[in-house]
Formats: sequence, C-alpha cells, structure tokens
Amino acid sequence: MNLKNRLRIQSNHFRANYKEPDIAKTLSNQIFPWFPLKANNYIAIFIGTDRSTGDALGPLAGTYFEEMRPRNLHVYGTVHNPVHAVNLQESLHSIYKEHDKPYLIAIDACLGKSSSIGSIIAENKPLKPGLALNKQLPQVGNMNITGVVNVSGFMEHTVLQNTRLSLVMDMALEIAGILKQIDNQLTRSVLTHTAEKTM
Repeated sequence: MNLKNRLRIQSNHFRANYKEPDIAKTLSNQIFPWFPLKANNYIAIFIGTDRSTGDALGPLAGTYFEEMRPRNLHVYGTVHNPVHAVNLQESLHSIYKEHDKPYLIAIDACLGKSSSIGSIIAENKPLKPGLALNKQLPQVGNMNITGVVNVSGFMEHTVLQNTRLSLVMDMALEIAGILKQIDNQLTRSVLTHTAEKTM
C-alpha cells in the first residue's frame, strides 16, 4: 500500500505520519491545488518559541526552510526571530503592511491523541494558535500545517516543555521539505504562466 492510500484524505484535510516515505512530495502535491496561482505574495509564518521543545516545531521548521532558500515563499518565524503569542499580532500587522494581499501558510505544533503523535496535518483553513494552552490569539493564515508533537488532555504546558527534541527536529525538517516542494511547484507554475503570456 502506497502513501497516497495511507493518507487520511478529505478535500480540505490531509494527515500523514512524518516517517512515511515520500511524505514531502505526496503531501505537497495534495496541498498545492489550494494555492492561488495569481497571488503576489506567499507567506509562510512559523509560530512557536524556542523556550519549549514541543513548541519549537514552528521556529525550527522556519529555520530549516529559510536555509533551503525558497524563491516564492517569504519566511516569518525562525529560532533566532520567533513568532509567538506575545508578538503574533504585531507580526501579522507587519506582514499585511509589507505585502499586498498575502496568502498565508501558518505552521505550528499541536497536541493530540497518543496514536496521532508524529502526524503532520494540513488543513485548508486558518490556524487557531494557542488552543492547547487556552490562549486567546487571532486566527492565522489561509491554510495551515500542524505537527502533533505530544499528548493533549492534561498539563499541556508541561507536556510541551517535556516533548522529545529529536521528534520535533525530525518533524520540522519534513515540514520544511513539504514547503520546499511547494516552492518548487510555484516556481514551475510561474515560469509556465510567463511562457504562455509571451506566446
């Protein structure tokens, strides 16, 4: 059985374990049709803090992705310059001020069932950050990618702080890989569109 058959697929929701072979290619192919090809500014906003291992998923993924030198996606939120609960509103204000009609992809860690740990979830809807910690934060993005890093239901703040860093790093690298595949597809689409206009 291949990965496509193992993906739990709905039209606006995809989920797969980060250890699945070819997850970056397969998941990016499922997500890419959500992207409006006429958008001028694609933004990847990675939410979280390096002060907590579980919550470092976003900043780590942002750092890995930035190192891949994306051509079409602007990066906000890295280990050195994180976007977190305290500066989220300010960061969103800066994004909308600097970019005309941006299309936002929000990336964050989340908690879930023990059987879901290691799952990478993509949804074609805004992210609601801070739910696990009962924080009232603004919705973020046009779509979101989250990684289930630990179990929810009890002492979530402590659970996030005691999440294994090795798991978070591996998941962050896979998320960066998914976004790199999408960035490559955007490059090909832009080149194709440009070539069609000149014909």
